[in-house]
Amino acid sequence: MGKEAKGFEFKKFATPRIIGGIAIVVIVLWALSIIFGSSESLSPRHQADGHDSAAATAHKDAHNTGQEMGTKEAPPESHDVAKAPETESSQAAASHDTPASQDHGSAAHEEAAVHEAGDSHTTPATQAAAAHDPAPAGAGQALPEPAAADKHGKPATAHTATATKTEGHGTVAGHPIDTAPVHKPMPKGVAFVEATIKPMHFELEERWWGWRPNDLIDVSDNVYYFQLGVLEVTRRATIALGERISRHGTTDAFDENLENAMNWFMVKATSYWFPSAESKYRDGLEELEAYLEKLKAGEATFYTRTDNLIPLLSSFEDLLGSCDENLVKQFNEDGTPVSFFAVDNYFYYTQGVASAMASILDAVHHDFLLTLESRNGTELLHHAVESCQWAARLDPWIILDRDLSSVFANHRANMAAPISHARFYIGQLIKTIST
Repeated sequence: MGKEAKGFEFKKFATPRIIGGIAIVVIVLWALSIIFGSSESLSPRHQADGHDSAAATAHKDAHNTGQEMGTKEAPPESHDVAKAPETESSQAAASHDTPASQDHGSAAHEEAAVHEAGDSHTTPATQAAAAHDPAPAGAGQALPEPAAADKHGKPATAHTATATKTEGHGTVAGHPIDTAPVHKPMPKGVAFVEATIKPMHFELEERWWGWRPNDLIDVSDNVYYFQLGVLEVTRRATIALGERISRHGTTDAFDENLENAMNWFMVKATSYWFPSAESKYRDGLEELEAYLEKLKAGEATFYTRTDNLIPLLSSFEDLLGSCDENLVKQFNEDGTPVSFFAVDNYFYYTQGVASAMASILDAVHHDFLLTLESRNGTELLHHAVESCQWAARLDPWIILDRDLSSVFANHRANMAAPISHARFYIGQLIKTIST
């Protein structure tokens, strides 16, 4: 009884563990089969190998058929030629089989090609495999022609030949690419001339009521003086362009359009008739536009040298110095205090100067960039442009001229701060690019 009890206890102990171990082994084997089976089914190489083998089998069957048909008709000498060493003479002899063998071989190839073309299960991978699979050289079949060599002297494959044909037509390695149109960079000087035209064009054509200084009835003296400031900057930029920037040196002739523009902009701003200021200023803008078109066509010159830029900056520095003096002075030259009615005139004249000058200096940064970078002057010019833009953005409701210690504003002093900064940076820029 004791032995039977011990045997029963052993079976009770061992049976569940044996069954559990077997179950674990079965589960592990099942999981491994699923993992390896899914990885093989998802492998592109495995799929490609399957397609390649299928294509190769079909292709070889077609060649075997042609070979058998060619063998039945070929004379015994053709086999000797095929077994001979592969020299140039033997290849030539093998390629010229009897007419009967060539006919049978070509018929077999045509039949195989029709069979492959009609196969609904043919894929690009199958076609590629068939194209790359070399046909066996035997009786009744001509040897394949040698592939054309590529540009490196190596034999070109079918894929290389396809890529070579298509690369010249907007493709890379046989794949089409989108080619964006190439934009020709604008010639030097276009930005500068456009910036010179823009402020005056706005005052003549886009400003409500147009040009104000020559009106018989002056009802808006603020715009009046603002336009005078824009006109003065345009004059100085046009003179620098005509006398310096557009010429290689003192022996070069003046550009006819720029010479006319300089003359038209010198007409008195208050001239009402014979000639009217507006008509001559429009003529001046037309002359600048004509010069601009010649620049774009490559028929005019624009020299970005420092000795051409310095006279322009010097004239701007002088103009800013005059504006700065009018903004800070408390007494006129005759000793009388500055009138309250003259304060806004100084303010808006300076604002017109700053507005037009900021536009032109920004164009200088664009066209003279290489010259400025070579002399480390881009940062100074950037500060000058920012100061002019700051002055052009001031827009008080009413111009006050209170004492500097007053709780009320002194707008002349507010305008003088950025103007002084612009004049300082332009002066430093002139020194920098002069050395």
